[in-house]
Amino acid sequence: MSMKDKKTKLRHACVLVVIAFSSISFLISGCNREQKGNNPTPPTVQVANVAQKDVPMYSEWIGTTDGMVNAVIRAQVQGYLIKQNYHEGDFVRKGQILFEIDQRTFQAALDQAKGQLGEQKARWSTAKANLTRIIPLAEQNAVSKKDLDDATGQEQAAHAAVISAEAVVEKARLDIDFTKIVSPIGGIAGIAKTQIGNLVGPGVIEELTTVSTVDPIKVYISVGEQEYLIATGKGRNGFKDNPLEMILSDGSVYPHKGKFTLADRQVDVKTGTIRVAAIFKNPGNNLRPGQFAKIRARIKIKNALLVPQRAVMELQGSYRIAVVDANNKVEIRPVKVAERVDDMWVIDEGLKAGERVVAEGVQKVRDGVTVNPTPYGAVPPATNQAKKAEATPPAQPQAEKR
Repeated sequence: MSMKDKKTKLRHACVLVVIAFSSISFLISGCNREQKGNNPTPPTVQVANVAQKDVPMYSEWIGTTDGMVNAVIRAQVQGYLIKQNYHEGDFVRKGQILFEIDQRTFQAALDQAKGQLGEQKARWSTAKANLTRIIPLAEQNAVSKKDLDDATGQEQAAHAAVISAEAVVEKARLDIDFTKIVSPIGGIAGIAKTQIGNLVGPGVIEELTTVSTVDPIKVYISVGEQEYLIATGKGRNGFKDNPLEMILSDGSVYPHKGKFTLADRQVDVKTGTIRVAAIFKNPGNNLRPGQFAKIRARIKIKNALLVPQRAVMELQGSYRIAVVDANNKVEIRPVKVAERVDDMWVIDEGLKAGERVVAEGVQKVRDGVTVNPTPYGAVPPATNQAKKAEATPPAQPQAEKR
């Protein structure tokens, strides 16, 4: 055999060895992939135990603040407004003068009424004197009975005219008093609804401003008819027994507790609700009528099952929770939820105390899958490793040896 043939056979043998080695490597890697596919790594999730304890149950309503008394200040006489004696938005005292109307026309009417009163008094004096002279003459039959009757009637008519004139004088005096518009209550005065120089009074601009008593302040809420019956049924007086909390529009809790004071006389047939009022102390008059308020009342203590809110999955109005059994297998279980308490959710049906539920990583699980559970709230291992890596300074490169 020539040297050339020997080299050719050797080359063919090397090619066959390479092909055989590649086939074996492909089979081994395929087996490894198949083995890995059959035994995937269980997902790591955080689980929490279903807790059972007594929790307070609350009811909440949306309400609006209002003054205890809201006095609408109106002009009772017609005239031109010449003065405003208060600062808008400030506290005013009972009896304090708020506005003044030009009283010159009313003073002239008073003077005229006084003059007419004097005239009527003079006529009454004349009539009385005439009657005094006729009475003795009538007793002596010196005058007729008709003359006596006429004198008596004139005296009585003159007396009645005096009383009428006195009433006109009193009315003129009242009109002058009404030119100074005073506050009937102490409270916060609103912005004026008219300007100096405007013609005010009945038939023109009647409402000038409003004064509200805001300490204490009243809050109106609407309560459902069924809720009202439950609270007041069987002799209970639930709407007046429970202290109330008020949450303001910025989310802050008002520092003073309140209480229910009254319920309206009827249920609104359009909405099926009844209007209920609560009062709160308001030192400093910081709260004003018209503010948004959420009223919360504790209605009972309930022995409840609690899970973290993150553990509850909602889908089209139904709620589910991933429960982990003793073998770390997941069961997706439907539950019936109730109230929320802080960051926990009360579960009425579907769970038992002590069961484990997936609180973090619910998106990783499905029914029947096996998981690697860790305590809820614990720092994941990857995070621990990252923190260790951050704490460990990087190694300095060594100088190359020459």
